[in-house]
Amino acid sequence: MQITMLSSAFFLTLMTSSVLPASVLAQPPSLQTPSSLPSSNLAIGAAAPVSAGPPSASLPDAPTGALPPAAASPSPTPTPPCHTGSSTNGSPDAGSANQARGPCLETPNPYNRFLDTTVPVPLTPEQKAHLAFHNLTDTFNLITITGTAAFTIGTNAHTAYGPGWKGFGRNTGYSFLQDATGEFFGTFLIPSLTHEDPHYRRMPHASIPRRILHAISAVVIGQNDDGASMPNYANLLANPICAELSNLYVPGVHGNGPSTVSRIMIGYATGPADNLITEFLPDVARHIHVRVIFVQRILNQVSNNQHSLP
Repeated sequence: MQITMLSSAFFLTLMTSSVLPASVLAQPPSLQTPSSLPSSNLAIGAAAPVSAGPPSASLPDAPTGALPPAAASPSPTPTPPCHTGSSTNGSPDAGSANQARGPCLETPNPYNRFLDTTVPVPLTPEQKAHLAFHNLTDTFNLITITGTAAFTIGTNAHTAYGPGWKGFGRNTGYSFLQDATGEFFGTFLIPSLTHEDPHYRRMPHASIPRRILHAISAVVIGQNDDGASMPNYANLLANPICAELSNLYVPGVHGNGPSTVSRIMIGYATGPADNLITEFLPDVARHIHVRVIFVQRILNQVSNNQHSLP
């Protein structure tokens, strides 16, 4: 029996050696570590641990997680300027269109007699000429010229202009011509040559002492087209020019030196009063509907009549 089992084992050994190649039988048995296994075996088995560091340089084709593109920081959108009444057709649809577009930067009307902001509003010489013409032909300006002329002739029939309708017409004409001369030099010519902003600029949100100081100093300190401070050449030069020209054509005006100097000084003295009226009266005029030009013209006309007529 033992001989039979030994012979069977020997026969199986011979059969195995004949089937397997010799190279396999010659290799000693060894255990394979996970690092030596091919990548396909790792993919089939359990998921490989994810490394916290950057991907290895030895695996250039290894897939990496695609990061979402960084959102671009939104650039600030400039605030569009508002359309003023001078640039629209005045229809109600224009205002509703402005509201639909959202908030906008309020652009002051450059043809207002005064502005409520210090934002620079550069004007070309043509625009300054248009502003001078607009100030001269303003309805309230014409009303005050004719009103003060009627008051002067009605209260004193012996002025140099004469009595009655003739005197009223001459007074109105000369006053209009004087006003046109002041606008030509003070709003158009001198500001165009010196690049000065001819507007008076109110400070409605400042304290009252600050506003009073601003109104007084504006007689000699102006603002150029770029918003910087500069001497108020329009006021400093227009007063003596207009006074000298008045000596040539205005009836009843003394053309001598002392009278001319007196009228020039009166013009400088009434400058702060005009500015104070412009600075504070609009706050009251919102409630009582008073135009600034009414009070200014009455004050200036009374002052001129008292010091220019014999």
